[in-house]
Amino acid sequence: MTRTRVSSAVMTHPVRLVQAQDLAGRLGLDRLAVDPDPQGPPSALRTALVAWSAAGPAASHHLVVQDDVDAPAELLEIVAESASRFPDEALVFYTNWHARNGGAARLAALAGASWVRAVPDEFTPSLAVCLPVATAAAFRSYAQGSAERHDDELFSVFFREHGRMGLLAVPNIVEHIGTSSINGHAAQGIRLAVCPTSAADAGPLLAHGRVLEEPGWIPYMRYGEGFIRLEGQERGADGGRGHHHWREALPATGLTEESIDAARAAHLPEELAARVADTFGRSFAEELWTHCLLLGRQAAHAARGLGPAPGGVPGAAVGRMRRSAIATAGPAGLPPERRPEAGPDEVRAMAALAQSAVRAGENLPGQPSDI
Repeated sequence: MTRTRVSSAVMTHPVRLVQAQDLAGRLGLDRLAVDPDPQGPPSALRTALVAWSAAGPAASHHLVVQDDVDAPAELLEIVAESASRFPDEALVFYTNWHARNGGAARLAALAGASWVRAVPDEFTPSLAVCLPVATAAAFRSYAQGSAERHDDELFSVFFREHGRMGLLAVPNIVEHIGTSSINGHAAQGIRLAVCPTSAADAGPLLAHGRVLEEPGWIPYMRYGEGFIRLEGQERGADGGRGHHHWREALPATGLTEESIDAARAAHLPEELAARVADTFGRSFAEELWTHCLLLGRQAAHAARGLGPAPGGVPGAAVGRMRRSAIATAGPAGLPPERRPEAGPDEVRAMAALAQSAVRAGENLPGQPSDI
């Protein structure tokens, strides 16, 4: 069996060089990959090609992180152990708390899974990715000469064409820092990990935890509204990039508006909803609760297909992972311009409201239909 050896690089731009040097020094990362044309049009892919060409000669895998992240000292150890467990997989160690992959990771956390297969109709989060060196070389060859400037978008095209998306680490030990963006994402506002987790918990979760390959339909929130990513959506005329509001998508889930309305009438905690509504409005409070109701329903369904909990994973760590994923649901679902208003009290209120909805959703009747 080939021994796992992980080399590493930090993608950076001269304006963040000191930040990148500090990150590499703290984490023991091998080298910096600096934008070769810093005066040119913004392009993450241009720098990514430098980073993915920096694999060590004896490496079996190569890790690339971006310069605007933080991570614990155990990062390389955890990445190497994960690569040993999944030697042929593309492994993603940070997932944004919003959009479809964030929804998939949050659903997996609630189901008790430590890894989830990324969806094929969205960008692959690229803040911290580990590839087998052969895959890294193939991606470089594929990307050379591409007009695409977003490496995360091209990753997904590459993985789709090769028939297998990456695996998302559900407990996130890598966190995004800051809100600036060299590549034009600043309008998205505060962007954080979907399930921030300590290295002590993430180590056993990622080494031994279950993998959710087929989450089914996936609830997610964006700009204050709840949506559902449907199974097979990527086969649509638009490549699956469209968004289906949960009401529009319900017929494909086996659920009905009547069942949702009945659950809300029976289980919505009015005092908690009022606390959230005081800051963010009644419409958002109800949309968040419904979104988490659907998450709880689908997570319970996914959990039944995962089988018994594996050995080596402390139950307390799974519980903390679940609570972490629930705690980010509210802030992630806010419009970007409202996220700075989510202080500690507001986050606690949203988390309590979300938790009540997840519990109600776990008992929601109805089975997903075939798409």
